[in-house]
Amino acid sequence: MATRKYKCKVCGYIHEGDKAPEKCPVCQAPSSEFELMDETGAEGTASAKKKGINKNGNAYILTYTTIIVVIVALLLSITSGALKSRQNANVELDKKKQILSSLPALTLEGQDAAQLFANHIQHIYVLDANGMIVKDLDPVKDFNYAPAAGEILIYMAEVDNETKWIIPMNGKGLWGAIWGYIALDDDRNTVNGVFFSHASETPGLGANITTTAFRNQFNGKHIMQNGAFASIAVMKVGQKADGQDQVDALSGGTITSKGVETMLRTSIAPYEPFLKKSVAQPEQVETEVE
Repeated sequence: MATRKYKCKVCGYIHEGDKAPEKCPVCQAPSSEFELMDETGAEGTASAKKKGINKNGNAYILTYTTIIVVIVALLLSITSGALKSRQNANVELDKKKQILSSLPALTLEGQDAAQLFANHIQHIYVLDANGMIVKDLDPVKDFNYAPAAGEILIYMAEVDNETKWIIPMNGKGLWGAIWGYIALDDDRNTVNGVFFSHASETPGLGANITTTAFRNQFNGKHIMQNGAFASIAVMKVGQKADGQDQVDALSGGTITSKGVETMLRTSIAPYEPFLKKSVAQPEQVETEVE
């Protein structure tokens, strides 16, 4: 059996043997003041022979960081899952508010937007490329219906006992996406109102597409000319459009203004076959759906 070495912690005397001496022959310190040395001669207790965790090592730091990241990610995932239904409900409510905002006769302030939507949006029709109604969706239950290829959606509203047709629009401004809704009177031609929004247009310039002053210019304009779709031009002050109704562009927001003009044209054009039809009576709508 190998001889062990014990070191006096008081004076440094090293004793070789199976156990520490009862007293240090140099300083007379008791055996409790001796500590066992490891095989290399380093000081330490018997438990120090066992390797512990090096909290200053890269492996420990990496492991600790990984555990923390996993725990945080798990907590975020659980929180996100718990809040997902509420987030989806908020997104849906915001979309309903945007649709209703295209109808100038309705006031959203202080109103229950969800109830207002249910009261005024009577149908969501799915149209095919020929402008035929192929599906009549429930505005509440089927609000999040995703159109298939070749399908487009149009919302039918009843406001003050008058029918309004609302078309969704999507386009691109100077810095990012722009979108909105345009509401038409029952003649499917005269603009009743519009709503515009954006992702990142310049405040005070392109972002002014959301202002009441810009939006109100569209009220009463016509998207059809001589029985054909013509859209609405957005022109600099003093310029004249040929064969189109027009509104004034934003001062300092030319690119965003032209983005709105392009969005109107490209978003409404697929609806031309439907817009050119005579106003559908209830029995005609039922026939189309069948």
